Amino acid sequence: MLRKNASYLKNKASQIRRSIIEMLAPYESHHIGCSLSIVEILTILYFHTLRVFPKKPNHPKRDIFILSKGHGAAALYATLSLRGFFPKKILQTYDRDGGLLPEHATRVVPGVEASTGSLGHGLPIGVGFALSLRNDGKKNRVLVLVSDGELNEGSTWEAIMFAGHHKLSNLTVIVDANGFQGYGKTKDVLNLEPYPQKFKDFGWKTAVINDGHDLEKIDNAFNKSGQNLSQAKPNILIAKTVKGKGVPFFEGKFESHYQSIDDKTKHEILAQL
Repeated sequence: MLRKNASYLKNKASQIRRSIIEMLAPYESHHIGCSLSIVEILTILYFHTLRVFPKKPNHPKRDIFILSKGHGAAALYATLSLRGFFPKKILQTYDRDGGLLPEHATRVVPGVEASTGSLGHGLPIGVGFALSLRNDGKKNRVLVLVSDGELNEGSTWEAIMFAGHHKLSNLTVIVDANGFQGYGKTKDVLNLEPYPQKFKDFGWKTAVINDGHDLEKIDNAFNKSGQNLSQAKPNILIAKTVKGKGVPFFEGKFESHYQSIDDKTKHEILAQL
């Protein structure tokens, strides 16, 4: 099914990436790199995997997605707009005084399930959703996207332990493992590698996506995470991504976390995308 829709999904990813650049450039906003690294993940989620209802964002049968790395909100906003949750023109209010789209994800935006940005909050919220839904006998899935730097947070590991203990098989976590955080390379700030064995030790089904920008590999990982439900374990997908993906002078660079781009550079980037 994905192969039949490959060109469609690639086009959606391209549109999301362009929207991120268009949103952030005029006001010299930050957090470009961490938004660009999750574009393909969001594309698969919102255009191939998640059950969502753009015209009724709070539909009781919707799947729950939480962007725990709330500083990557530009990517989520661009995706939600393209999916039909709100008009594209609203994207131009991003990070502006009086605008509708704050720099970090917030629930006032249609389709955003949790206000995040203070790292370590999103996964505990997702675990609460997953436990509540299971206790109520509902089939909604819960997916949470965290950053590798966010794995430094103690509250994240409390949630990981809790979910493993309670065998929350309706919960899937995606780690945006782009190798950087706000203070430098993750391996230099607080090295937690190897990730897979740690999660397995806490009772999670674990998989690694070696190319977190390959749409087919991402989709295959999601499909496999939904199999063998008799194991009754939560799922974690470690996606190896590139910070600043799509902008050559930002790719794999720490500077893409804080550096902004001017209008001239914006047009140069858009011409390459």
